[in-house]
Amino acid sequence: MSEIKRPTKHIVLTSHPRDGEKRLRISWGAADPRERGPVIGTLTDPAQRNVIGAHSGSYALYRALAIAAGSLSPLHKPDLTDTAPSEVLGPHPQWSDPDKIVSLDPFGHLAGEAFKDLIAEGIDIRPTIAVVKARLTVPEIKEALRTGRIEPDGRIVLESGEINCTKAAIEPVWYLPGVAKRCGVAEQDLRRSLFENTGGMFPELVTRPDLHVFLPPIGGMTAYIFGDVAAIADPERKLACRVHDECNGSDVFGSDICTCRPYLVHGIEICVRAAQEGGAGLIVYNRKEGRALGEVTKFLVYNARKRQAGGDTAEAYFERTECVAGVQDVRFQELMADTLHWLGVTRIDRFVSMSNLKYDALVRQGIEIVERVPIPEALIPEDARVEMEAKKAAGYFTEEPTPDAAALAETKGRGLPDY
Repeated sequence: MSEIKRPTKHIVLTSHPRDGEKRLRISWGAADPRERGPVIGTLTDPAQRNVIGAHSGSYALYRALAIAAGSLSPLHKPDLTDTAPSEVLGPHPQWSDPDKIVSLDPFGHLAGEAFKDLIAEGIDIRPTIAVVKARLTVPEIKEALRTGRIEPDGRIVLESGEINCTKAAIEPVWYLPGVAKRCGVAEQDLRRSLFENTGGMFPELVTRPDLHVFLPPIGGMTAYIFGDVAAIADPERKLACRVHDECNGSDVFGSDICTCRPYLVHGIEICVRAAQEGGAGLIVYNRKEGRALGEVTKFLVYNARKRQAGGDTAEAYFERTECVAGVQDVRFQELMADTLHWLGVTRIDRFVSMSNLKYDALVRQGIEIVERVPIPEALIPEDARVEMEAKKAAGYFTEEPTPDAAALAETKGRGLPDY
């Protein structure tokens, strides 16, 4: 095994610019990728960096562990041969509107091609988006085939029950002036809050106002596209969509205390049908476990709900979360529309969600929603009914009269999150 090259013991601080640094400028919102400039968050050459933070989101820390353990060279640069997107996505008009996309790099999947001459010169430019073809195997979809709700067509749904799709993994890339504007706060206040509430992890947030792009150490998003990717942005073709926030317990392990997996799978089924009918289906999966409060907090809330006097009730549903976390939700759905803008979405014909926060955020961002699709009653697990009734009373879309509305009126308008 060859010896890993280690950096010198000298520590290079990036909190202040050094004399002679020549960084490639980022002009956020420029339509041409070369005019916009590459996002360079690599540490192989600190003098090249033009952003705050590091690539790979929350996984950047594992990279640091690997370097510390000697299993990864800090000087390694990826070989991007044959890594180009498997489908052509964009460009769309939203890419050149700095107010439309503020939390991801619209050129992130094109970095290897758009900046290949700079990469050839030794500049370490890395993609922040990867696009591949895939097949999904979902047991509930196989059951839908067995019962005849879905028919195999050999193109989208195979006889085996597998589903063909295109999926895009997206790392977060925050344009701080745009994020601040979405938040309705001053950029300086946003920078200070990010600095102080990460334990001072990124001093450049407060010392480098010349750097406007931040690679936050958080989870990203995955977009699953069913059918022709061009149909997503085509107003003449129908689009079904579910924007889903991660719930590992339900999505992966089938926990029945919430409706997450049943609703996600129902969304996939509707998306598949839309694609089979000549349109497209889109699932956007966001890593925001437990309303972005985290899984530990979520499990603590579960215990508090079950053990409180009188047991789990809709009336106390949100109060239990606030008692533990101090807030009901920190997902900030205003950033959610960016993935849809990246894909060129202007209208959703069937929005598979009851969330008022998601609906309002998309509409405020100029995306038209024609129909809202609630979860079928038969798919709601018995243990999740308390949550569902509380959410309906607090603003969730429903086609039925809201039960217990009077008892839950005090929660109305308090902001209704969902896992």
